Amino acid sequence: MKFLHTSDWHLGRAFHRVNMLGAQAEFIGHLVTTVREHAVDAVVVSGDVYDRAVPPLAAVELFDDALHRLADLGVPTVMISGNHDSARRLGVGAGLIDRAGIHLRTEPSACGTPVVLADAFGDVAFYGLPYLEPALVKDEFAVEKAGHEPVLAAAMDRVRADLAARAPGTRSVVLAHTFVTGGEASDSERDITVGGVAAVPAGVFDGVDYVALGHLHGCQTLTERVRYSGSPLAYSFSEADHRKSMWLVDLAADGTVSAERLDCPVPRPLARIRGTLDDLLADPTLTRHEDAWIEATLTDPVRPADPMARLTDRFPGTLSLVFAPDRAPDDPDVTYARRLAGRTDRQIAEDFVAHVRGAGPDQRELAVLGEAFDAVRADATVREVAR
Repeated sequence: MKFLHTSDWHLGRAFHRVNMLGAQAEFIGHLVTTVREHAVDAVVVSGDVYDRAVPPLAAVELFDDALHRLADLGVPTVMISGNHDSARRLGVGAGLIDRAGIHLRTEPSACGTPVVLADAFGDVAFYGLPYLEPALVKDEFAVEKAGHEPVLAAAMDRVRADLAARAPGTRSVVLAHTFVTGGEASDSERDITVGGVAAVPAGVFDGVDYVALGHLHGCQTLTERVRYSGSPLAYSFSEADHRKSMWLVDLAADGTVSAERLDCPVPRPLARIRGTLDDLLADPTLTRHEDAWIEATLTDPVRPADPMARLTDRFPGTLSLVFAPDRAPDDPDVTYARRLAGRTDRQIAEDFVAHVRGAGPDQRELAVLGEAFDAVRADATVREVAR
């Protein structure tokens, strides 16, 4: 069986101040063309269809268009909800849409109930594991401690139990939206850290033929059977070096996997440039970036006058301007934002405790902090979905 693995469409998202809806529509067209030209048997979309729980109308219309075009091809599509989606909203009408060959899997309780598709060699069971917020689903999976690994392990136990009851030789594909150990993050994914541990080991998914992952925006191969497709478009300048693509996966009769990367359309290249303003404006080697979207980091010791206006004269696509004069990390003039860069909310809270008390939190206090952040995250998720 030949299927296309994609994820993280983030319909409705902008890139800085640039509306990406046109580029997203171009990707949908490219997806449909790819399905037709490569005679694809199925499409899997591993979460974050939308960029937020309540997407703008134009994004909903584009999603509706995508569903109609995929259904018209007669090619089954399996989709799960991601951490950016409202699972309940995305799943509205799932039973009816299912009849058109579009299978939306948004309910945690259905993790062990696959979409079964058949080819000349038998059945392939596609198990949809939507994003599982540990604090909200731990009771469903009867785990003692809320955490990504125990929740996903319990969901995979259901998958393996169902698969064991099927005919010998049934092949299996799991769709999951999570952060697997060994994956490389970018700046555009929403943090899913819970209790200080976001990543789960790839071994959680043992026992199935292929794992189609979503959440991380870079295309990555963790093992031959466990892969991220990445997002089809760049959503941050940290993705400037990404090659945006989808996986065309061929699942042989014996469950052997082979995969080919298929490139996605690039609406405009990205570039990160760094230096003093005068150097950036004069450097002839930067000519190749004059038509790109630009993030410029200025290292001038004193902020120059009208830097954005002067940069856009040469680089009209300048979208982000960062002022980072070259100074030692312990220089008192280093900004608070730079000192916090790359640190999680929990790490910042732990540093605050150490700052005001002279010593960091002990194990009991670390547990309290973790529970507090988990509760805030769960409450925010419930509020967003209920809007």
